[in-house]
Amino acid sequence: MSGALLPLFVALPLLVSAVLLIVGDRRVLHAVGLLGTLLLVIAGGVWLVTDFAGSGGAVAHGVAQWPVGISIPFVADMFAALMLTVTGVLTLVCSWFAYASGRAATVYFAPLVLVLTAGVNGALLTVDLFNLFVFVEVMLLPSYGLFVLAARHRGTERQVMGARLYVTLNLLTSTIFLMGVGFIYGTAGTVNMAELAGRAATDGTVAISTAVCLFALAIKAAVVPIHGWLAVAYPATSPAITALFSGLHTKVASYAIYRIYAVVFDGDAHWLWIGVALCCLTMVAGVLGAVGEKTTRSILAFHMISQIGYILLGVALFTLAGLAAGIFYLLHHMIVKASLFLSTGAIEVRYMTGRIGALSGMATREPVITVAFFVAALSLAGLPPFSGFVAKFSLILAAVDTGHVIAVIVMLAVSLITLLSMLKILNGVFWGSARESSLENGGGSGAGGGPAARTAGSGAGTVPEPAPAARDDGAVATASGRRISAVLAGPAVVTACLTLALGLGAEVLMGVSTTAAEGLLDTSTYVKAVMDS
Repeated sequence: MSGALLPLFVALPLLVSAVLLIVGDRRVLHAVGLLGTLLLVIAGGVWLVTDFAGSGGAVAHGVAQWPVGISIPFVADMFAALMLTVTGVLTLVCSWFAYASGRAATVYFAPLVLVLTAGVNGALLTVDLFNLFVFVEVMLLPSYGLFVLAARHRGTERQVMGARLYVTLNLLTSTIFLMGVGFIYGTAGTVNMAELAGRAATDGTVAISTAVCLFALAIKAAVVPIHGWLAVAYPATSPAITALFSGLHTKVASYAIYRIYAVVFDGDAHWLWIGVALCCLTMVAGVLGAVGEKTTRSILAFHMISQIGYILLGVALFTLAGLAAGIFYLLHHMIVKASLFLSTGAIEVRYMTGRIGALSGMATREPVITVAFFVAALSLAGLPPFSGFVAKFSLILAAVDTGHVIAVIVMLAVSLITLLSMLKILNGVFWGSARESSLENGGGSGAGGGPAARTAGSGAGTVPEPAPAARDDGAVATASGRRISAVLAGPAVVTACLTLALGLGAEVLMGVSTTAAEGLLDTSTYVKAVMDS
């Protein structure tokens, strides 16, 4: 692919978003515009992956051909191409789920998701730290809007608190990141990573300034000790938006940490022990936080924190094997976590609760969703033949090679507790027999017995009304008379099949992940592409 086409990954979603706002409330046109644009983004990502497969390399373009340091630079290598492809797939699948669940029934949904896509793509392709700040903000602004759309449907106190925390936390971290960018420019005279390549390894002031940016990104990625915000904020929105955010926000922050440390610090080994320690603590804090939770999404949100520790351990090891395993884990986790949120989200949308123990008998009433959850849960726990096994095993081998025995012990222990947490959800939601509740009897204020609840359960193919997306009152919801439609179950099934395919065909993904890792170990090609653009 020519580097001149890279700006289209940002420009096209923004243009289509503007057109959809102009045409007004034409839902079919909105769906076609959103899904068509996402398919083009995925196709572009696959094209780049194919170009870089085997030989690596990078392509770059400075908008309007301004010189380096002035132009808005875009650059893609194998790592960026893989992220573009997987984030595009997840956005497409989560948008599908949003339409199937009735959460996209607004004129603003498609434009907001497209602006979010433009911000994600820009953050993945930029080589300029200030532009990274800008694109992250472009990601966040529509995210706030998507939170508001969810609040229109429910508006519970918990959701308002989660939205407030999400906005406040991200405004704070954006301010910290911008301060770091300012410090870098004041000390180095540039914020272009190609011009900063290796500077932090030899210049202490640049190292400290860049560390401020890494600190802000670590908060956005939910790394210990500032990690609890994610477990409060993510479950507070709708299942569709939770799944979407799980595959984008923390993962873009993780990608940026990989990229900045590889280019600006040149993998400086002096600071890696800090990363290993934080990653181990994040694994433990996340998985222990999940133990006492009583809703499926809260448990999964804490596990997301735990898995961030695994993802970032790859860059903390900073060997070829460690980086390749970390990149593999990042891509695997984006798909598996979305699958878990989508399968439990389908149950939550149809049965109006996500509380453990408030449902039972899903294995007999909803066998397709049960299988999808079971596959993704085993993959998250790291059991063969799923992608999670390959990801964790590769990361363990990389940690053994570098002598980090404690990290290996932590990974194994956390994997066991993760499996137990997945069994908790299986036992509380899927096993057993369906039990009657006030939901069927129509009684009980706040128990979901009103008109909206009856609409949600009126038939197998009925799209539920948006209002009662979740009930956390502890009532037991019966399975009788309710079925999750194929359209609503589809996203969870597709992502579950993807994790199985990645496990069975792990050699292919590990091959491209190794190519991406080589580009991080030796950034000369990446830097040269930018400087020559």
